[in-house]
Amino acid sequence: MSKKTVAILFGGKSAEHEVSLMSAKNVIEAIDREVYDVVLIGVDKQGAWHLLDEAHYLDDADDAKKIRLHLTGEAIAVIPGQDRAQIINSKTNEPIKQIDVVFPVIHGTLGEDGSLQGLVRTLNLPFVGVDLLGSAVSMDKDFTKRLLKECGLKVATGLVFKVHEQASIDFKIVKEMLGLPVFIKPANQGSSVGVSKATDEVSFTTAIQDAFLYDDKVLVEEAVKGREVECAVLGNAAPKASVIGEILPQTDFYSYESKYIDESGAVLSAPADLTPEQVEQIQTEAVKVFQTLDCEGMARVDFFLKENNTLIINEVNTIPGFTKISMYPRLWTLSGLSYPNLIDTLIKLAFERHERKRKLKSARD
Repeated sequence: MSKKTVAILFGGKSAEHEVSLMSAKNVIEAIDREVYDVVLIGVDKQGAWHLLDEAHYLDDADDAKKIRLHLTGEAIAVIPGQDRAQIINSKTNEPIKQIDVVFPVIHGTLGEDGSLQGLVRTLNLPFVGVDLLGSAVSMDKDFTKRLLKECGLKVATGLVFKVHEQASIDFKIVKEMLGLPVFIKPANQGSSVGVSKATDEVSFTTAIQDAFLYDDKVLVEEAVKGREVECAVLGNAAPKASVIGEILPQTDFYSYESKYIDESGAVLSAPADLTPEQVEQIQTEAVKVFQTLDCEGMARVDFFLKENNTLIINEVNTIPGFTKISMYPRLWTLSGLSYPNLIDTLIKLAFERHERKRKLKSARD
């Protein structure tokens, strides 16, 4: 059987650019080369797409603070609507190697929010992960919470503010409604980018200003006391849940630095020390969240587990980290699915969904 060609997209314009580079490096190193050929497409911080040389596609690849794309000058462009030759070298106007499936490893804005998924759909190519709608609603924490609450699932109590309301945000009212401390989050960011903990009016004002640097909509949420547990979900029509992991922050909270830079910033305990009943409860709820948000392929669902065993949904990540310390691949490895087999499964799920949609379109036509 001939090899399939996988285009691995990474980088991007978001604040999570460097995280994406680290994730992609692990995917590229783990993918089964006896089954797949790879084409590397790096998206720079201005949003331009570049064809990269696998022999040298990153600079300072082992330094999370300095890592960057090694650009070759081979810029590429896309041609929507075609079934072949959808991606061309913009200098020569010649198609690059024909791609069979796209594997997006772009976290955050324009990678995880449905934008990239919509573009790849116009190229008539299968792609790994959640489709356009599920990506969009899962990325926006405000809409995520609205949908989950509508389905009877529990989320943290919070307030939402738009950028035009910034000047009128009243700390005293927030304190009265939510208590202290509170967490301030950009609505459309991941990896804890722009997230702050506020304990008084000064830190609250600073946190609000910082969060609005990343998005024009900000959430202010109550501080939930509970264990931070995470579950990886995998599948299309019949998704499965992994073993459960637990985050044991060694700092004030599980920040961006703790996740990707300072490995001593948190202890990742997996499998978590839970009763069988708690494990089943978290797995069942994770799958319910996955399906409620119209997810397919993959997602990581994060919860707070309170002392009374109530689960509070914290966040849903549709392109979770694939770095060496990331929970998503680690949880599947502990569940019996190796990193290369996880990548293979995700690619097969992408083909499965693409074929399903193709048959539906043929039936309509």
